[in-house]
Amino acid sequence: MEDLSYTGLTTGIALLAYYYTLMKAGSARGRFGVQAPSHDGPDEYLRYVRAHQNTLEHIVIFLPALWLFSFAVDSFWGAVIGLLWPVGRMLYALGYYVSAEKRMPGLIISMLPIFVLVLGGFFGCAWNLFEVIYLKD
Repeated sequence: MEDLSYTGLTTGIALLAYYYTLMKAGSARGRFGVQAPSHDGPDEYLRYVRAHQNTLEHIVIFLPALWLFSFAVDSFWGAVIGLLWPVGRMLYALGYYVSAEKRMPGLIISMLPIFVLVLGGFFGCAWNLFEVIYLKD
């Protein structure tokens, strides 16, 4: 079996990026005096919460896509392509913390690897299945 350590490393980096947004949202709650369970607060606070929530929404798609691509196509290239996701998510969050308009470059950067990994993983699995059924010796 191909070594999946590259994929594991990229997964760890992605989880650290997610954890960063979690910590920043939590600290913003204290800084802006927003008591749990409320999410009502000033726009500055809401940008921290949305950066975290949006990262959570995307990681649910990203991680399975990363592993599917790595399994069906290539773990090294899956990991390399996947590294764009945490980079994009960090740029997204850091931009969003400043203003909502500054989040877009990071969003675009983090969406591209998701598309590549989902489509590549799907077609990689389809090709592997085709080979097993139709091209077996």
